[in-house]
Amino acid sequence: MLAGVRPETLDHVALWVADRDPIADFLTERVGMHVVDRTDAFTLVGSDARRGKLTLFAAEGPREQGALKHVALRVSSLERAERELRDGLAVERPRDGEIYFGVSEGLRLGLVEAPTEVDYDLDHVALWSATPEETAESYEQLGFVPVEPGPSEAPRVEAGGAFVEFHRGEPGDPERPLLNHLAVKVESADEHIAEAQELGLEIDNIVDAANTYAVFVWGPERVRVEYVEHKPEFSLT
Repeated sequence: MLAGVRPETLDHVALWVADRDPIADFLTERVGMHVVDRTDAFTLVGSDARRGKLTLFAAEGPREQGALKHVALRVSSLERAERELRDGLAVERPRDGEIYFGVSEGLRLGLVEAPTEVDYDLDHVALWSATPEETAESYEQLGFVPVEPGPSEAPRVEAGGAFVEFHRGEPGDPERPLLNHLAVKVESADEHIAEAQELGLEIDNIVDAANTYAVFVWGPERVRVEYVEHKPEFSLT
């Protein structure tokens, strides 16, 4: 169990999309985010570079839903956030204080009203799972903290105040999934590499980039989890 190296926060959710610009435009024009970084390979968007973000990786389409049910962002005032969405967007209201809506290419977003230091930080990621309770227990082995189910009553785990919850459904094994990976911020990626090797976890990749250093491991139901360390010279805003 990766108990000695707990994730500090849920850093970002990475997606594979065929056309990232319309999604980035929606997020920056209607969901209170800005473009944090853009390269030939990806667009990184968020309301604060050091809080929860979405990474849009360019990929061949069409993409398949796969394990990803939705991504929900936390806001201090749902009424104000909904006004900023503007008219013409169909929303679902499964519970008080929550709305959900489609964006593009199968991406479904939610807004959840809750106390937050930064509006549009990540609140939770919802994944489909054939065995939700067992999957939640497996995420504990990856360093996530077990917590009681939230308003949806789905099993969930926590990373620094944000959640990953598991809804009963078939994630499948698509050739072109929408979800690229989940990323959690850690103090030391090297410690995670060493412990993952000791536990026999399947390491997919290790990436040493300009602002970050990260290790990717395969989690339950073929969802990749990235443990990302922000370097001292981290300069994104």
